[in-house]
Amino acid sequence: MISLAKGQKIDLTKTNPGLTKIMVGLGWDTNKYDGGNEFDLDAVAFLVNSEGKATGDGAFIFYNNKQDPSGSIVLSGDNRTGEGEGDDETVKINLAGVPAEVQKIAICINIHEADTRNQNFGQVSNAFARVVNEDNGEEILRYDLGEDYSIETGLVVAEIYRHNGEWKFSAVGSGFQGGLAALAATYGLNAG
Repeated sequence: MISLAKGQKIDLTKTNPGLTKIMVGLGWDTNKYDGGNEFDLDAVAFLVNSEGKATGDGAFIFYNNKQDPSGSIVLSGDNRTGEGEGDDETVKINLAGVPAEVQKIAICINIHEADTRNQNFGQVSNAFARVVNEDNGEEILRYDLGEDYSIETGLVVAEIYRHNGEWKFSAVGSGFQGGLAALAATYGLNAG
């Protein structure tokens, strides 16, 4: 298993021949928080074309649209607390079935209703992403995001993208303010 730092890129399929189905597990813990509201983080994925724009309405995968039209990218259920060990939410990707126009899959975490609940990633710790070979359960890589966030309400955790016919993983770790709408706008979608 390889541990990545922010900004690193790694081959997925080239170094793991025969890899076709992966699970991206996302996890986090919330610090003690006295605002009286639930702290609900959501995994979100955007399917992006070569111009960096979403490939259509079905290209926004979130709790109300849990899979893309091809069925090759599927989001797990909505974990509303983040409690317990291991993955809090997962995105399963059948790399062989991803439509050709999808050049990149951006994996994000968003804090649900962050503005109205006065929450941000400064109150989140131990956030990570890991990639598992779904066929044998082997963990291929892990990316711990660290604690260098404060006012952000959304994170682009990683991008899984095509490069010369292979799939690669990029540890992005960039934070956003403005919630889901800001994340969606980055990929050319209007989530309002």
